[in-house]
Amino acid sequence: QVQLVESGGGSVQAGASLTLSCAASGFTFSTYATGWLRQAPGKEREFVAGISRNGDRTYYSASVEGRFTVSRVNARNTVYLQMNELKPEDTAVYYCAAAAGMYVSDFPSRDPNNWPDWGQGTQVTVSS
Repeated sequence: QVQLVESGGGSVQAGASLTLSCAASGFTFSTYATGWLRQAPGKEREFVAGISRNGDRTYYSASVEGRFTVSRVNARNTVYLQMNELKPEDTAVYYCAAAAGMYVSDFPSRDPNNWPDWGQGTQVTVSS
C-alpha cells in the first residue's frame, strides 16, 4: 500500500529555511502526483504545494507562493519541500500526500480532500 514518510521538520526562527523530505514506497511513484498539506492547531488541513508525476507542473497556495519550492526525484521515490523566509504562520504539521488518476496525476489538485494518501506528518514550528 502507499507509504509516505516525512522528515526534516523542526523549530526555527522567522526568516530561516527548512527542507522537508518525503520517502515514498508501496506504489509506482512516477505515476502519482505528490504534494504537501499542512494543518495548524485548531485549523483545517490545507493545501501547500503539489507537483505532477513527471515534475513539469507545480502549484502553490497563495500564502507560500514565492517562498516554498516543491520538487521530486522519481529515481529516488522522493519529494521535497524547500521552505524559505519562514513565518510564524507557517507553523503546522506538514504532511506529504499522493494522488493518482487520469487527470490528477498531471494536474495536482489544490483541494486537500483530493489527496487520499498522506504520511504521518512532521512538525514545523516557526518562532518570531
